Amino acid sequence: MKGVQFLVAFVLLALASKFFSASDPGPLQDFYVAINDTKDGVFVNGTFCKDPKLATAEDFFLPGLNVPGNTSNQVGSMVTPANVQQIPGLNTLGISLFRIDYAPYGGLNPPHTYPRATEILVVVEGTLSVSFVTSNTDNRLFNKVLYPGDVFIFPKGMIHFQFNIGSTNAVAFATLSSQNPGVITIANAVFGSDPAINLDVFAKAFELDQNIVKQLQSRFWWDNN
Repeated sequence: MKGVQFLVAFVLLALASKFFSASDPGPLQDFYVAINDTKDGVFVNGTFCKDPKLATAEDFFLPGLNVPGNTSNQVGSMVTPANVQQIPGLNTLGISLFRIDYAPYGGLNPPHTYPRATEILVVVEGTLSVSFVTSNTDNRLFNKVLYPGDVFIFPKGMIHFQFNIGSTNAVAFATLSSQNPGVITIANAVFGSDPAINLDVFAKAFELDQNIVKQLQSRFWWDNN
């Protein structure tokens, strides 16, 4: 009798697991074009969507990625996005694109992470040193120097960066496995949070004097606000 009860319980558990793990492998129609007007839209995957019959070619189009970004800033780089905010037709398609421009002699795309996407980067101009760091406890650094035509992968969630080691402008294009990958720039998030993180936390975590922490927070808080 106990054997029968165990078998029944096992079958029910298996069926329940299958039921709760079931999901659609992808969109159930051709596209869900995002719109800002909620009056006639349907909420799908974080945005409101228009009636597919009202979609046009403009919903899937973005000009201007041939235009260099302005790198006249503290880090010497500029990221130009092409995600669901710029291309409404990307909604539910799970992909986005970025152009990244780097100033000569040290243009930096600072250490950052994408919580929702893996990145594949291709260099089209210049020479970049690119790196990512694995999770604790290894914290292993993977580094590679890239030239035009070279491709590099940054796994999802890994802290990574790119640094222009050449004497000319550099340009790269990055594709990410999310329509809206999110980005956490490490220094801005840590030292530029609003409100600021307690000084004692940083003093202990980074083994820094509190006055140094205050200086860092004042600089990054100003940058972020």
